Amino acid sequence: MTVQPIRLFGDPVLRTPAEPVVDFDKELRKLVEDLTETMRDQSGAGLAAPQIGVSLRVFTFDVDDVLGYMVNPVLEFPDEEEQDGPEGCLSIPGLYFDTKRRQNVIAKGFNVYGDPMQIVGTGLMSRCVQHETDHLDGVLFVDRLDRSARKEALRAIRSADWYDPSNPPQIKVSPHGSRGIFG
Repeated sequence: MTVQPIRLFGDPVLRTPAEPVVDFDKELRKLVEDLTETMRDQSGAGLAAPQIGVSLRVFTFDVDDVLGYMVNPVLEFPDEEEQDGPEGCLSIPGLYFDTKRRQNVIAKGFNVYGDPMQIVGTGLMSRCVQHETDHLDGVLFVDRLDRSARKEALRAIRSADWYDPSNPPQIKVSPHGSRGIFG
């Protein structure tokens, strides 16, 4: 297992939809190990493969003492209930903004061996699964903010010491709608 550098806001890989995993092999297992190790090293609740520069549909999570991962997730929402609360991202370090997400989610995908799996999440787990799946779609949580909050977030990003002006901010419309999933 190897801790990998986290790609920061402005890196094009964060805005590119990730490719589905087709090979459930040793390299995929190594990717999940690296994602898990990197997430834990950074004290994150989740980490998606694009955040370490790998454009594959894989994420890891560590929420409420549940450590896991999912390959090729597809999300379903059992109801319309929403939550609104602070959200941050390892690719946008140190900044948190209230973000609306669905309260409940069902994520269906695969493990590293290609076996089907499912995560039923509520609250923070739901937020995390939505956030990480958004990463796989090239969507960042700031894209889900309302107009005034997004302007505030982009100002804060531009003034952050880690911000690179050669990679200016871009806003992307989520394929899941403005109030759907978290990414």
